[in-house]
Amino acid sequence: MEPSLEDLARERHARCNPGFPWRLIGLVALCLAVGGLGSAATMPEIKGWYAGLVLMATAASGAWEHRPIRRTFFIILLVNALWSLLFFGLHRPDLALIDILAYLILLVLWIRQLWPQHRLAALLQLPHLLWVGFATVLNASIWRLNQ
Repeated sequence: MEPSLEDLARERHARCNPGFPWRLIGLVALCLAVGGLGSAATMPEIKGWYAGLVLMATAASGAWEHRPIRRTFFIILLVNALWSLLFFGLHRPDLALIDILAYLILLVLWIRQLWPQHRLAALLQLPHLLWVGFATVLNASIWRLNQ
């Protein structure tokens, strides 16, 4: 008896996603750890930010097999953590503005990388994109008003 299409699909999915639940758990933990490091200076000011990081982990996990997507994800995490240090830790809204502009560009790039094969993952980043866009406007306004 030949395997059904459903059995073949399940087998292919298992081969393409080895360790999927553990990878997702690990990526969520990594995002939370980076968020924790980056927000060490901002703990009282941030509420609900971690939900966006979980969406990042979910998107990255779903597209893990694509090296450019994975690379962009890790760069975004680094730039994300650096912004809090620059803005809140070092009180340098000028440098933080450069950082957050890079963050915004990287996020658009990441969404474009995700879109062709991982549309849901790309769509999960739209609230993230809106938040970073808003934060960029705030950062630019603070920098301009304090010159």
